[in-house]
Amino acid sequence: MLSRSFFIIGLILSGWFCGGITTPAFAADAARKATPNIVCFVVDDLGFMDISPNNPACFYETPNLKRLAETGMRFTSGYAACPVCSPTRASLITGKYPQRTGITDYIGAAQPEKWNRPTKLLPAPYRERLEHAETTFAEVLKKSGYATFFAGKWHMGPEGFWPESQGFDINMGGIDRGGPYGGKKYFSPYGNPRLTDGPAGEHLPDRLASETVRFMEQNRQGPFLAYFCFYSVHTPLMSREDLQQKYEAKAKTLKRDGPVWGRERERQVRLIQDHAVYAGMVEAMDQAVGKVLDALDRLGLADNTVVIFTSDNGGLSTSEGHPTSNLPLRAGKGWMYEGGIRVPWIIRAPGLTKPGAVCETPMISNDLFPTIMELTGSRPEHSVDGKSLVPLLRGEKLADRPLFWHYPHYGNQGGAPGGAVRDGEWKLIEWYEDGTRELFNLREDLSETTNLASRMPSKVEELSAKLESWRKDVGAVMPTPNSNKSQK
Repeated sequence: MLSRSFFIIGLILSGWFCGGITTPAFAADAARKATPNIVCFVVDDLGFMDISPNNPACFYETPNLKRLAETGMRFTSGYAACPVCSPTRASLITGKYPQRTGITDYIGAAQPEKWNRPTKLLPAPYRERLEHAETTFAEVLKKSGYATFFAGKWHMGPEGFWPESQGFDINMGGIDRGGPYGGKKYFSPYGNPRLTDGPAGEHLPDRLASETVRFMEQNRQGPFLAYFCFYSVHTPLMSREDLQQKYEAKAKTLKRDGPVWGRERERQVRLIQDHAVYAGMVEAMDQAVGKVLDALDRLGLADNTVVIFTSDNGGLSTSEGHPTSNLPLRAGKGWMYEGGIRVPWIIRAPGLTKPGAVCETPMISNDLFPTIMELTGSRPEHSVDGKSLVPLLRGEKLADRPLFWHYPHYGNQGGAPGGAVRDGEWKLIEWYEDGTRELFNLREDLSETTNLASRMPSKVEELSAKLESWRKDVGAVMPTPNSNKSQK
């Protein structure tokens, strides 16, 4: 449960602590303070280096995320549970590693029986929906009296498995699609069965922000959960014209000291942030976040609302337009390297987080569920893989633990089937095609340029044993040899 100090500090800051004298009005206000509202933003395909709090030289302008970081805690070693979207989204909302939900690839990827690529392995089968038996934090909070709201991208199953079936009272736009693929995509008409069309040309991020604000206005007495999952900045690459023009002009002022393109194995990888359309998409996302933050201030709810911001995987740098660079992080979406799994994480818990705090402790998507549970004093009836981050938010330490990944698939972005473990400063990647193992010291080599596996065999074996033990514990399904692969 959220610490008593959090509640008391919140009361003091609000001028409601009355020296032990309790009035009916005070009791009502105290009860509201003891159940903070939750606003959570999840951005699609946003890289760690795509926001100014993490990257002062960022080409994209994100002033609202900067003010959120300045009033909350920023995590420098925050991770997504998977290098692609659907598995991470299931992990965020259930507190489990993707292997336990069975959603280990983006929903819509070819199952092994339909696989037609000449790869060494057949990808593992995966579950194409978040089963109703899984408990989401929305379901727990709803039972605790929270009004619950979802906006944006869902991508965790067909109709019947959408947000309204997983604990959300309101669903604005959450369907089976992995992107805004109906109508005019990022502009109205949207062609989305869970989002009515707005005026012609209305911009999707702003519309979803407006719906979130409307929900907060209607439920200002609280408590409420607003889970805002952007379709942005996923393809198709489409920007408002004014923002695109702004960044086209800005790009012309850049002084490029090195090449724009490099190689990640057989893939081309972007090395410089200068994509005007993508920049416009990032800023529009930031403006939408700002619209919600402004509403919290205007409604007098900021001091009693926990705000969380993250992404579902790393930035897109090796395919589909190669719109961003994750440097100094290696590779991007779809890869086990840091560019594919290290993502922005910011949490603002008033009265608990020190403004402008920075935390270096590694954490991961499945930590969101238990964190929300402790912040709200809720008690789920099932166990989770994640750990509550509340001690870190207080400025305390969290017990050391390894973090794990298992992606038994071929990503569209060039990544191959593999697993990984991070334990302290060490990271091991195991590639399933041939058993190759790579060992990196992230403290000394954030860009993962120097493979230490041959120099430190004992560390490799130590981490490999931990990874294998974890795979057995979570029931990880492995890829299999592809007997039908074409011979080159």
